[in-house]
Amino acid sequence: MSIIGALVVLGAFVADQLGWITPSRLSYALANFVGAGLLTVVAVVDRQIGFILLQGAWTLISLWGAAAILRSRGASPLRGGRRGEEP
Repeated sequence: MSIIGALVVLGAFVADQLGWITPSRLSYALANFVGAGLLTVVAVVDRQIGFILLQGAWTLISLWGAAAILRSRGASPLRGGRRGEEP
């Protein structure tokens, strides 16, 4: 499970470095969320407090990034805000 998690996170990073994807894409945020989530589970099972902190934070930040991307998709380009909101 740790190898899969690491490969998912590293795959997203490599794709970004090669210009195949950007961090503003939902797929990038979700790959980080899934990979870091798997690594967090492994860290919890192994009782590795430092890695729980690192991977747990990475998971939560990736989730926040994915939510931000989804919220921005709901924004109206003409109004500059969420649909139905005034500028």
